Amino acid sequence: MTDRVGQQFGNYRLVALLGQGGYAEVYLGQHVRLELQVAIKVLHTHLTEQEAEHFQQEAQTIAKLTHPAIVRVFDFDVQEGVPFLVMDYAPNGSLRRRYPKGTVVPLAQIVSHVKQMASALQYAHDHKFIHRDVKPENMLLGRQEEVLLSDFGLAALAHSSGSLSTQEAIGTLVYMAPEQIEGHPRPASDQYALGVVVYEWRCSHRTWWINRPALSRPIWGRFLVMRQSKEAFSSWSQADPSAAASTFTKHPVT
Repeated sequence: MTDRVGQQFGNYRLVALLGQGGYAEVYLGQHVRLELQVAIKVLHTHLTEQEAEHFQQEAQTIAKLTHPAIVRVFDFDVQEGVPFLVMDYAPNGSLRRRYPKGTVVPLAQIVSHVKQMASALQYAHDHKFIHRDVKPENMLLGRQEEVLLSDFGLAALAHSSGSLSTQEAIGTLVYMAPEQIEGHPRPASDQYALGVVVYEWRCSHRTWWINRPALSRPIWGRFLVMRQSKEAFSSWSQADPSAAASTFTKHPVT
């Protein structure tokens, strides 16, 4: 990994490394003239001129997503072949950090978080946009402890750059719906991932159907997650039926 702390991307200087993932490094950035802190994602790739043009088009589409529960992207560019996104800085970390693996999350908190995430996803789906990587690591806590969905389209941007094989599924395997593994994501795929997150929070562990024959028989994978999640969704539905209904019925998984 290249240490980019101290470098300048556009009008922003990279101050500290906040984290890194499969597609990008995340830095705390500061505007060189304004006292403005931002999060800057620097993708793990170098783009050709044609790929850079495509990145600009895709990033512009992502930047148009404006919703209270979506991390805002307000600038982007390609510098010496390296693409980057400038986003709102969420100082309180992610829900993965708030709830480490093995944590049982109180039902009231789950309902609150899922309402915000479901609203963000519905907005994105209404605008013909699929997230593709819904997971606790991409759910950030804002300054007022509001939950913000991050990394919209990041996996797809990295994929479109040519840095990944065209046969490689986009997303995080344990949260991926069978049709997404096959390379055909749809709005219901995001709902499926959110359902896996709910199960994980309620039961302290994730569904793990990948070791089953799911890759060759996707229907089995879908059935197993739905069966294992029944108890978690049942208790959630009883606590807030309207929230459960609005989240999982608009684009039913079939």
